[in-house]
Amino acid sequence: MTELVAVDIGGTNARFTIATVRDDGSIDMGEVVTLPTHAYASLRSAWEAFAEKIGRPLPDAGAIAIAAPVDGSVIKLTNSPWVIRPSLIPSVLGLERYTLINDFGAVAYAVSRVQDKDLRHLCGPDEPLGKEGTISVVGPGTGLGVAQLHRHNGQITVVETEGGHIDFAPLDKLEDQILERLRQRYRRVSIERLVSGPGLSNIYEALAAIEGRIVPVGDDKELWKLALSGEDILAAAALDRFCLTLGAVAGDLALAHGAWSGTVIAGGVGARVADHLPISGFAGRYMAKGRFEARMARIPVKLITHEQPGLLGAAAAFAEKHCR
Repeated sequence: MTELVAVDIGGTNARFTIATVRDDGSIDMGEVVTLPTHAYASLRSAWEAFAEKIGRPLPDAGAIAIAAPVDGSVIKLTNSPWVIRPSLIPSVLGLERYTLINDFGAVAYAVSRVQDKDLRHLCGPDEPLGKEGTISVVGPGTGLGVAQLHRHNGQITVVETEGGHIDFAPLDKLEDQILERLRQRYRRVSIERLVSGPGLSNIYEALAAIEGRIVPVGDDKELWKLALSGEDILAAAALDRFCLTLGAVAGDLALAHGAWSGTVIAGGVGARVADHLPISGFAGRYMAKGRFEARMARIPVKLITHEQPGLLGAAAAFAEKHCR
């Protein structure tokens, strides 16, 4: 049995827990402590705050999932000012064994571990994810995370990617206009500019400009509330366009990955739109891939409902490396 600190560092929050990898490979997780990244100068500061909050010494093993590419001597989080130097982790955090992984690589590991009850059906055949082959994991949150899970002969391989930063491809005249508006703000418009928490605001403001409307600049949380409740017609339209774009992007990535075994939608925003996706144009856009439409219709598409997939996945990545 191995005890470790599991951490999931996103652009907004860092989540900590004590995880236990049992001798049979199963993973138990303790109470989760969520710390806002803006309130701490560094990972070390947040690490010490976690130890203080749980009131006990921390294990000398760790699994750290980070919302950034984890290669190189310096890791800069894409949507947070924290900087992490992997070579200093053993001395700074007091770890003898550790695993660093991209946050959506961790979610892919979680997909390999969760039960069917933790996967809500969205579209395609209502059947479990394939036990062999490739699964795409796509998750809108503060940014847009993308990873691949490949299963073969009982072994798993996770490929961490930065697929959220590929170019946005408009599919109708309205999206042509949205892209034109966003190009006035960004030199390059990636899909993350639309399919993410802040992306809803980008779509909303673009639609307002197209209609010649002046809209108040509010915070993202309030806009999401208005969109999901339907209280604001323009915000609701922006949400529908968000779901259309997420469907198109998820389908494109499934084609690029050869993910015939399934697609899993994850991320904090994914959970937020869980009830809206099935009644939106998500499924139609996911499958609308021309000559491959029939094949896309055979791919099961799920939404992961596990409360802490990043932490579970980080611990699972550690177990794959250190406990096999």
